[in-house]
Amino acid sequence: MSSSVRWTTYRNPRYNFEFPYPSNWIAFPMPDNRDGQAFRDPQNPDFEIRGWAEFAMLDASSLPRQAPSPQKNFTTNQGAVGKLQVDLGSQTSLMTLTLNQGEVLYNWQGQCQSKQFADCYRFFYYVASQYRLPVPEK
Repeated sequence: MSSSVRWTTYRNPRYNFEFPYPSNWIAFPMPDNRDGQAFRDPQNPDFEIRGWAEFAMLDASSLPRQAPSPQKNFTTNQGAVGKLQVDLGSQTSLMTLTLNQGEVLYNWQGQCQSKQFADCYRFFYYVASQYRLPVPEK
């Protein structure tokens, strides 16, 4: 990524989360449920980022009494704590951020060809660190 990248911010109309993306990236069509948005690099269609949210559908009766919470290993610039995971595949590699606030799971993901992942890592990490949750109502 060039250091002269201009950024814009995606703001989700349903769940009120947001994250930055390069202003020249192309948006995928938004799903009918308006749960998120994906964007891709026009110069490299295999290079994409997406953010989405969903209501956590946990049935307490099916969980063990002391279900372990996912290991939290990442803090956004906003101070939200969640799990950041890297999955290196043979063709495609991913960086995925999962955050929880109340009954909602917030997700962000960066994806690129595995052979380019080392070059994409810092970009993905930056965008994940900028992911913002809605301010909880008091």
